[in-house]
Amino acid sequence: MKIHPADQRSPEWFTARLGKLTGSRAKDMLATIKNGEAAPRRNLRVQLVLERLTGRSQENGYQSHAMQQGIEREVDAFAVYEGLTGTLLTSSGFLEHDTLMAGCSLDGHVGDFEGLVEIKCPQAATHLDYLKTGTIPGDYYKQITHALWITGAQWCDWLSFNPDFPEPLQVKLVRVVRSEAAIAAYETAATAFLAEVDQELETVQQLAAVPV
Repeated sequence: MKIHPADQRSPEWFTARLGKLTGSRAKDMLATIKNGEAAPRRNLRVQLVLERLTGRSQENGYQSHAMQQGIEREVDAFAVYEGLTGTLLTSSGFLEHDTLMAGCSLDGHVGDFEGLVEIKCPQAATHLDYLKTGTIPGDYYKQITHALWITGAQWCDWLSFNPDFPEPLQVKLVRVVRSEAAIAAYETAATAFLAEVDQELETVQQLAAVPV
């Protein structure tokens, strides 16, 4: 993989991500319905085509209060993870697949990408649900699978952190161990989807050669 050492949400970071399948959109790429194509999958394909055509991000950049609060708490969550596990984390910018238009941004990684860390700082009700179930929601599991695929890491620690809870309940930590079968299935789906993006981009570009 190629490493783009850009701070998350910086102009350089947005540029590195243009037209690429990223972990946060894995759930959209894998979306299905009984008949036809699911709207999130179709919308993602169109977005990536437009980004490649225009060289401009198609993300609206909107951040709700809850989203901004979660971003502000990430630094504390980072420190909590290190204190809880005794493991030092490293930041890495945007990581790009060697041959495909895909990549991911990690919250942190261990060593030479032996392990990854995915941090969430949800609202209280959501964090409580994570504490009670002890399971990672499916959409986040897809994001983790994407990151394991891009990096080749052997595991990913998923951390939910909310400092409003009493200290013993502020953290829920779940480890996902790499499954080669799951990675292979994801790679097949991602490769097929990106081929569709390439084909649609080619079709649109050919419109320039069609006389009006």
